[in-house]
Amino acid sequence: MQAASPLAFRWLDAATVYALGLALIAAIYIGFGVADGRNEVIVVEVCVASAFVLVAAMGVTGSVWLLVAGLGGHGLKDLWQHRTGFVANTRWWPPFCATVDFVAAALITVVIVADVPVGW
Repeated sequence: MQAASPLAFRWLDAATVYALGLALIAAIYIGFGVADGRNEVIVVEVCVASAFVLVAAMGVTGSVWLLVAGLGGHGLKDLWQHRTGFVANTRWWPPFCATVDFVAAALITVVIVADVPVGW
């Protein structure tokens, strides 16, 4: 669904839709940090989410490869989160989200490489 999300928002450029999705999935971890309740977790999650929002914003007007890198990077962050258990009570979420991130990044890569016209 993440990779096909521009189909639901045809009036927006695909890059804008992917950037919004990247910012949204990164921001979800702020909520997990708040639910965890530890200040250091909240600070780390806000900083990480902010970095992904910055990458997403640059991907709107810059290279669409930034969005692929952002999704892939978020997947790596998910794997780290799953391995370390940094945020409490998120045991099932990181592997699910990592899978979504990696599949979306791969599908977007195929669209870019195949030069499919999607309105970048």
